[in-house]
Amino acid sequence: MSSASAATIVYVGNADSQNISVFELKANGNLAAIDTVAVPGPAKPGGSLPLAISPEKHRLYAGLRNEPYTAVTFDIDAKTGKLKLVGPGPLADSMAYIAIDRTGRFLLSASYGGNKVAVNAIGPNGVIAPAQQVVATEPNAHCIIVDPTNRYVLHTSLGGDVIYQQKFDAKAGKLTPNDPPTVSVKAKGGPRHLVFSPDKKFVYLLNELDAAIYVFPWDAATGTLKKETQVASALPKGFDGKPWAADIHLTPDGKFLYASERTSNTIAAFRVDPKTGALTSLGSTATEKQPRGFSIDPSGRYLLAVGQLSNSMTAYSIDKATGALTKLSETAVGKNPNWVEIVNLP
Repeated sequence: MSSASAATIVYVGNADSQNISVFELKANGNLAAIDTVAVPGPAKPGGSLPLAISPEKHRLYAGLRNEPYTAVTFDIDAKTGKLKLVGPGPLADSMAYIAIDRTGRFLLSASYGGNKVAVNAIGPNGVIAPAQQVVATEPNAHCIIVDPTNRYVLHTSLGGDVIYQQKFDAKAGKLTPNDPPTVSVKAKGGPRHLVFSPDKKFVYLLNELDAAIYVFPWDAATGTLKKETQVASALPKGFDGKPWAADIHLTPDGKFLYASERTSNTIAAFRVDPKTGALTSLGSTATEKQPRGFSIDPSGRYLLAVGQLSNSMTAYSIDKATGALTKLSETAVGKNPNWVEIVNLP
């Protein structure tokens, strides 16, 4: 590994094998296997294995979704990207999504089955403490994210068809309702994942049940979403099945947006208008079977998608001018992969 440039490391959360596949992503898009690390926990694995990386990129957290519910902390070796087990801390429920606030002091989580979100403090050694706040939500909380200023939090309720808007006290680690406390979307749309645009002017929502993508202008002063300016679709042309959309990400330059759809096994691509945030469809690309999770590397040159039913990961190059995806390779990972994190080592 060259010391002249920081290595790019890929972590894949594999639910059924309850482990994390670790790779180095080379500058040419090749993947080199580094390690496979077991996540200690219950003998019976959970349905997914969500991951989160600390802001300093020195720790990785994995959420276990069978009792006893825990988030397991690993230290990241700054030179090799290898993981070293630190230890587990208690989660308030089976959490479908975990996120670290921008100070690295708190872990936020959303429980799909428990209809709640929670805040856990993170100890000096990186192990999470018991939940210090648990907030009940409409059914099926699915995602929780912190805004770029660390002052506000958004989280989704798939069953309630709402996005919660909350203020976040980063000193105390406490959520309180914003005004208005929620934003509604079309009934039975199923809000799932959210992502901020790199310029912090827009928030994009992916619905699971109708595969709609909402474009919300973001009011950074109040920490609230303005009325949506567009509703696009992540479904491929001619689709006539039952939508089951999953994940959504933007390139670091904000020029292109991608969303995965599990029924059709595709990734939809869109060009983003830098002024209005509006999406223009670039079509869909066939990908791994049941693509629940994918990620884009920090350079914006590569997209890596995993298939829950294929137990493998496909690497694509992203055309800087057109956003088109070109398949580079397919690599075996663990069983039921559902989450991908890509980081440049500090």
